[in-house]
Amino acid sequence: MDSGQVFRIRPLSPEEPAPPAASDSVRSGLSGSALPAAADGSFSADGTFLAAAGGHAVLIRQEAEPTGRMRVSFSCTEQEFKDFWNDYFDLNRDYGAIRRSVDPDDAFLTSAVRFGYGIRILRQDLWETIISFLISQNNNITRIRRSLEALCGRFGEKIPAERISDPLFSGENGSKEKPSETAGRANRLPPTASLYAFPTPEAILEGGPDGLEGLGLGYRDKYILRMTQRCAGHEGRQWLASLQKSSYADAAALLQKEYGIGKKVSDCICLFALHHVDAFPIDTHMKQILAAFYPDGFPFSRYEGYAGILQQYMFYYKLTGQPV
Repeated sequence: MDSGQVFRIRPLSPEEPAPPAASDSVRSGLSGSALPAAADGSFSADGTFLAAAGGHAVLIRQEAEPTGRMRVSFSCTEQEFKDFWNDYFDLNRDYGAIRRSVDPDDAFLTSAVRFGYGIRILRQDLWETIISFLISQNNNITRIRRSLEALCGRFGEKIPAERISDPLFSGENGSKEKPSETAGRANRLPPTASLYAFPTPEAILEGGPDGLEGLGLGYRDKYILRMTQRCAGHEGRQWLASLQKSSYADAAALLQKEYGIGKKVSDCICLFALHHVDAFPIDTHMKQILAAFYPDGFPFSRYEGYAGILQQYMFYYKLTGQPV
C-alpha cells in the first residue's frame, strides 16, 4: 500500500464499521501478505483494507498468525478471486525464491527484503497506471491518492457498496455462488459509501480542460488531457494493445514518445502495468540508495530478469524511514 506502486488501496477509515472475525472454514490459506505493513510497522484497525482497481473493488483483511505469516481474506466470490484478484496480486509467483536469491553479503538488500517480505508487484490496468504515474510526478503519495479519488469521483461510474459487502460475499440475498475458500468475512461498507470505478479515456475527454480543474493536478492536467486524447477511441485501444504486446525496451520507447512521460514514469508503467519485472525505476530515493550502498553500480547481472521486484523492496525500506 505504501510501496509507491498503487494508490487505490487504503485502510478502512475510523468511521467505517470494524469487521467481524473470519470463520475458520472460509479463511484464506495464503502465505505472506499482498499488503505490506503501514509505515510505522503497524496495521490499520483490524487490518482491513479497501482495494479498487478499474471497475473492481474488494475488501481485504489481513491477520497476523503466531508463525509471523499473514492470513489474507477477500470479500469476493471464489470465481471473482480466480478471474481477477489472484492475477492482480501476482499470487502465482514465488516471491520467497526471489528473496532467497539475494546475496547474503548485501546487508542493505537482505534487510530490505526481510522488512518488506509481503510486497508483490501488482498487475495493474495499463490505462489506469499511465494516468496514476503522470499524476505522481513531483508529487507525494497522499496528494496522488486525493487527486485520483477526485478524478474517479468526477468521471467514474459509482460502484454500489453492496457489491463488495457481506450479503454478496456470504451468499445472502439470493446469491447462489459460494463464498471464496480464499476469503474470510470482511466488512460491510455503509450503503452511502462512495466508491467509483476508474474513468474511461472518453469520459475524461468529454469533460475537457475545465473538467480537470479542482482535482489538485496542477500542471499535470495537460499531461492527463493529452493522454486521454491518445487513449480514447479505437486508435487509442490499439495503441494500448500494442504496448501490452511489446518488449520492455519497445514499450519504454513508445511511452517516452508521449507528452509528459520520461524514463522514470515509463519504467513505473512497464513494471506495474506491463509486468516487465526487469524495469528498475530510479527516483530521488533510489538515487540515494544506489549512491550509499552501490557506488560501483547495482549488480543487475545477478538479478537479471527480476531486478524491478528488488527495487520495490529497496524503495519501500527507504520510504518507511529505515536507516539508509
